[in-house]
Amino acid sequence: MRLRPVPVSGIRPVLLSSLVLAWALAMTGCSPKEVAPEPVRAVRTLRVEPGSVAAVQEFSGEVRARTETRLSFRVGGKMVSREVGLGDAVRPGQLIAQLDAADLRLGQEAASAALRAAQVQADQAGADLKRYRELHAQGFIGDAELERRQTTLKAAQATLDQARAQAGVQGNQAQYARLVAEGAGVVTAVEVEPGTVVAAGTPIVRVALDGPRDVVFSVPEDRVGELRALMDRAGALQVRLWGGEGEMLPATLRELAAAADATTRTFVAKADLGAAAARLGRTATVRLERPRRDGQIRLPLSAVAEQGGRSIVWVLDGQAMTVRPQPVVIGGADGNEVLVSGGLQPGQEVVTAGVHVLTAGQKVRRHAEPAHAASR
Repeated sequence: MRLRPVPVSGIRPVLLSSLVLAWALAMTGCSPKEVAPEPVRAVRTLRVEPGSVAAVQEFSGEVRARTETRLSFRVGGKMVSREVGLGDAVRPGQLIAQLDAADLRLGQEAASAALRAAQVQADQAGADLKRYRELHAQGFIGDAELERRQTTLKAAQATLDQARAQAGVQGNQAQYARLVAEGAGVVTAVEVEPGTVVAAGTPIVRVALDGPRDVVFSVPEDRVGELRALMDRAGALQVRLWGGEGEMLPATLRELAAAADATTRTFVAKADLGAAAARLGRTATVRLERPRRDGQIRLPLSAVAEQGGRSIVWVLDGQAMTVRPQPVVIGGADGNEVLVSGGLQPGQEVVTAGVHVLTAGQKVRRHAEPAHAASR
C-alpha cells in the first residue's frame, strides 16, 4: 500500500496560529499587574483644647467588719458537734462547737485525786509537827529533829499547792472542750467539720463581730503617698455601695499597709464608714478626688495607640489630608478617657477612631455622619 504525502501548505496555517497564541499568552503572563489604589479611609477626629481637669480615682472594695475573730479550741481533740453554720448570727456565750471531753474529764478526776492525797499528807505533817513540838518542849527530842519535822510540813504544803494548781488546770481543760462565742456577730466562714481531730489553736469558725464597718480596698504603689497624706482626715474619701441608691457616704482612711502584697504588689487600705449601716461583704467603690491640674487634654481611649514602646496619637494635616504619628505623655486616666499632659498643641486635630490601621502619610478623609443620623 502506498501512502500519499500531506501537502505542506496545509500545515503552515495551523502551526502559525499556535505560535501566535503561545506568544500572546507569554506576554500576558509577563506583563505587570495593576495595583489597586489604596482606599482613602474615613476617620473621626477631635480638635484638642487644653483645660483644667479635676481627676477622680476610683477603687473597688468590700465591706468588712472592723474586728473579725477566728475562734479555736484551747485544747486538742476530736470535734463531735458544731452548732452554727455560715451566715448564722451568734450572741455572747453561745455554744459554737464541742470536743469529745472523755479524756479531759479523766485528767480532771486524776488531778482531784492527787489534790486529796496531797491534802492528807499535809494534814499528817501538820499533826506530826504539833506532837514533836510538845516532845521538844519536854526535852525528849533535840532541835535537829524538830527542824526536820518543820521541813517535812513545808514540803507537804508545797505539794498541796502544786496539786491544787494542777487540779485547777485540769478543770479548765475540761471546760475548754466547749467553744463559745466571745461577742455578738455573724459567722463568715466555717473551717472544720464535725469528726475532725483538731490541734489546739486550729481555727473552727470565723466570726465578724458587730460594730464599726470598714471598706477594704487595694491601692497601687503610685497612689500610696497621695493617700497617706489623707490619713485620719474625716470625709477625705467618698464611698458608694453597690446595689443601693448611689448615695455617696463620707469615709475616713483609717489604715494603710506599710508593705505591698507579695502577689498583687498593691497596698491594702481600710476606710472607716463610721456609723453607716452597711451589710458585710457588700461591694463598694471608693472615690478619691485628686487636685485640679491645668493644661490637661482629654482624649478618648480609642485615640491612643502604642508604637515602639511609646504612646502615640495620629495627628491630621488638614491641608494635605494625611496623618502622622505624634508621641504623647499620658498623665492618667479618668473613666473612658485619658489625660494627655504633653506632646500636643492646642488646635491640633487628632484621629479618635481606627488608629490601629493607619500608616504614616496615609491619605484620609473626615467621616461624615449619614443624613438620617444627623437629623435625629
